[in-house]
Amino acid sequence: MAKLRTRNHKVVLNRSRGGDAGITFVLAILGLFMFLPMVYVVMQSLKPLDELWMFPPRFYVVNPTLTNYTDLLTLMNTSWVPFSRYIFNTVFVSVVGTVGNLFFSSMAAYAMAKIKFPGGKMMFKTVQTSLMFHATVTATTSFLIMSGLGLLDTYWARIIPAWGTTLGLYLMKQFMESGVTDAVLESARLDGASEIRTYWTIAMPMVKPAWLTLIVYSFQGLWNAGASQYIQSEQLKSFNYAIQQVMAGGIKRAGAGAASTVIMMIVPIAVFVVTQSNIIETMGSSGMKD
Repeated sequence: MAKLRTRNHKVVLNRSRGGDAGITFVLAILGLFMFLPMVYVVMQSLKPLDELWMFPPRFYVVNPTLTNYTDLLTLMNTSWVPFSRYIFNTVFVSVVGTVGNLFFSSMAAYAMAKIKFPGGKMMFKTVQTSLMFHATVTATTSFLIMSGLGLLDTYWARIIPAWGTTLGLYLMKQFMESGVTDAVLESARLDGASEIRTYWTIAMPMVKPAWLTLIVYSFQGLWNAGASQYIQSEQLKSFNYAIQQVMAGGIKRAGAGAASTVIMMIVPIAVFVVTQSNIIETMGSSGMKD
């Protein structure tokens, strides 16, 4: 048999300084382009009306002012529904809906991924099929269900549908199948841990990137939700709906509309920044071997 020819060579694991500088430069340019729209929105909110309607439009502001924010507060305070009421509605629905979505989606995903029971595969096929239908398609059916349950014009009419979204269940189930090893779960069960304790103390920490991602998507979706077909009472409507009514006032409310866009943008960005750092940290330190 012919001998294989081998050659000893030195493996260089680190990139050169030029390569690092090039990658950093490209990432900085891409990050700048992604950041520019947010800067532009802030600039728009600081422009007086004459600069807002200037043609051709300018990216920067010449005479910055906070008049747009004060006008927005004045408009909202003159409404018969207090400004704080809209904010409370949005915060309450977003927080409760996100927490419930995470809890129910993760528990159902754990059962589907790690507990064998009759009809489990068929149930997951049903979940996959439901992802094909947009909420608009099921709007009439959902309205009839909420009406039959007597939940119209209540917070629950927006919270309960958020708890039952199948996207979160699908995401958590797929991640638990690949990220949670059966050996670890069996070890916990042999030590006497119940299924609830195994789910909470073993499985959930191992899929932290998945549920942090679910928190981002769920919270942003609920925070940015506008008018709802389930809500007719003005006192239960969202802050985004109130902002849309302000912006519908015409050209004279363009400044207040720009200020409201910044306010609506701040909270989701803050949630994303916090959870993104945790996701990156978890992905870099949660490797496990079976």
